[in-house]
Amino acid sequence: MASQTQGIQQLLAAEKRAAEKINEARKRKLQRTKQAKQEAQAEVEKYKQQREAEFKAFEQQYLGTKEDIESKIRRDTEDQISGMKQSVAGNKQAVIVRLLQLVCDIKPELHHNLTLQKKLHGQFAA
Repeated sequence: MASQTQGIQQLLAAEKRAAEKINEARKRKLQRTKQAKQEAQAEVEKYKQQREAEFKAFEQQYLGTKEDIESKIRRDTEDQISGMKQSVAGNKQAVIVRLLQLVCDIKPELHHNLTLQKKLHGQFAA
């Protein structure tokens, strides 16, 4: 019976060592996974920075800087405003004269609907 107990003790000890080895293997695997994840994240970040730098270079080459765009918009706006001012200055007097004519030169006449109505009633009345 002593040998049986000793055999059981050996089996329990072997099982305990196996469980420890399995736990150690799991820890190593988890550590390798974390390390791989960190390396992948660093690689992604490096690639992202590279692509952003390429985009900035492309943007500056083809679109110009933000200040260039702002100055172009400002110039275009000023050109349009000056064109509108010239148009107003050129047509101002003619518009004023036309408005005064419409307001001051009143010609009393019947509304065209009333004249149409009279014509229609005149046709059917006969």
